[in-house]
Amino acid sequence: MNAPKVGRHWPWIAAVLLISPAAYACANLLVTPGASADGSAILTYTCDGEFHPHLEYTPAADHDISVPLEIKDWGGEVRGTIKQVPHTYAVVGLMNEHQLAIVETTFTGREELANPDGLLHYWDMMRLALQRAKTAREAIQVMTDLVAEYGYLSTGESFSIADTREVWILEMIGPGQGGKGAHWVAVRVPDGQISCHANKARIGTFPLDDPANCLYSKDVISFAIESGFYDPKSGEPFSFCEAYCPTNPRNRRYGDARVWSLLRRAAPSLTLSPDYHRDVPGSEPYPLCVEPDKKLTLADVFALMRDHYEGTAIDMTKGVDAGPYGMPNRWRPMDFEVDGQKYMWERPVSTQQTGFSCVTQSRAALPNPIGGVYWYGVDDTYTTCYFPLYCCIDALPESYTVGSLQKFSWDSAWWVFNFVSNIACLKYSYMIEDIRAVQSELEGTFLKLQPAVEHTAVELLKTDPDLARRYLTDYCVMHGELVTARWKALGEHLLTKYNDGYIKDAEGQPQDGGYPESWLRDVLKLRPDQFRLPSEE
Repeated sequence: MNAPKVGRHWPWIAAVLLISPAAYACANLLVTPGASADGSAILTYTCDGEFHPHLEYTPAADHDISVPLEIKDWGGEVRGTIKQVPHTYAVVGLMNEHQLAIVETTFTGREELANPDGLLHYWDMMRLALQRAKTAREAIQVMTDLVAEYGYLSTGESFSIADTREVWILEMIGPGQGGKGAHWVAVRVPDGQISCHANKARIGTFPLDDPANCLYSKDVISFAIESGFYDPKSGEPFSFCEAYCPTNPRNRRYGDARVWSLLRRAAPSLTLSPDYHRDVPGSEPYPLCVEPDKKLTLADVFALMRDHYEGTAIDMTKGVDAGPYGMPNRWRPMDFEVDGQKYMWERPVSTQQTGFSCVTQSRAALPNPIGGVYWYGVDDTYTTCYFPLYCCIDALPESYTVGSLQKFSWDSAWWVFNFVSNIACLKYSYMIEDIRAVQSELEGTFLKLQPAVEHTAVELLKTDPDLARRYLTDYCVMHGELVTARWKALGEHLLTKYNDGYIKDAEGQPQDGGYPESWLRDVLKLRPDQFRLPSEE
């Protein structure tokens, strides 16, 4: 299989989906302006899978509408064409120049509803909506109109869509081979609340007569009835997620566990029970939206996306499976079988298999060029470092645009971060403290600088918009490269400090680290006589 062309998010995502089921492994947190400390609408995204991402910038452009737009697959082959529009907007990553942001998770759902005759994959729809829409509602209109006219090719998908004032969830699934359009529902997250989803459909019941807060395809319920997915005589209200993505023990463990962990940390007062994702009979699904216990800062959101269920009964840094140094990563496959019994590792928000992640920030109180910020990081969310990319910039830090999965390179930020996170697996409980110290220093500096940087940019924008753009572009590129350089130095430091299992002290002298007593006891339970020394008496 040929490698996809570099330099674009979309072909890379497509390649992952075609190569590995691990790609269906993303998580989104949605924060409305009223739920954030500074009035930002915030989305988060972990794009998980074994692939090397390339950050992309697409400039705004004018087009000849008489020339159709080609829709290509990840290998560059043309699948079909759609109508072009006169003008498309500039896009940085997954945010456009109007502060519109779109991210996703795949829920797959009923696989028989995939339509191989459809033209548009979910990543095509995201790209086109970012280029053609200014608001979340416009994006929903663009995406649903496109699939109605040209057909939907992907399986079940949950989209998170935010502008400066509204945050929406759009869930969509195909009609099956030969069908038309797609079946979908979109709900607005109430202002002051948050929501999340992670590879399992989340929209249940929804109002049929509230277009200000809910939109849906005309046959979303009738198709489910005709297909036997829903029986109106059951007395149960129609639920999109139960009709199109029926719950089972595996998708509860895989998807709902992450939803539970995000919600429990943002709103601990709700004391959400883990029973639902552990498939306890009679347990209730987690609410689609909740009010956080306090308004969330950007730093809070970064922290929420760093999670291995720490402090809970399924804390992945504890137990024999975490090894002597509390390493939370679990190597694939996630499912395994021993003596005929099926098992599954926990699936956390933070995973070594994240290609890239982002936190988008859209703010009505600032002009578009400055209000929209795409905070970007590569590799595992727990060990990444987010840096800002303003939605008006016209250049990117090169280290985030180059590299290949097939060859290590110090020029690639993705490889630099993978070097650090993989080294950390050797002595995780020690090294993670060193990593988080640098992470906290850099991210903390960016957040502290943000008001001053934006004040300067606002003043420049009043008299010289081009200079304001250049100022922000230079700031973002410089600090993106600074992050890469600091992480390379961090990797070299870790390898030196913890070489051969020793731990160098403040004077650079190697000291024995040994093993935690709790782990030694686990070893001795399994092999009680292997390491016993005979009594000298």
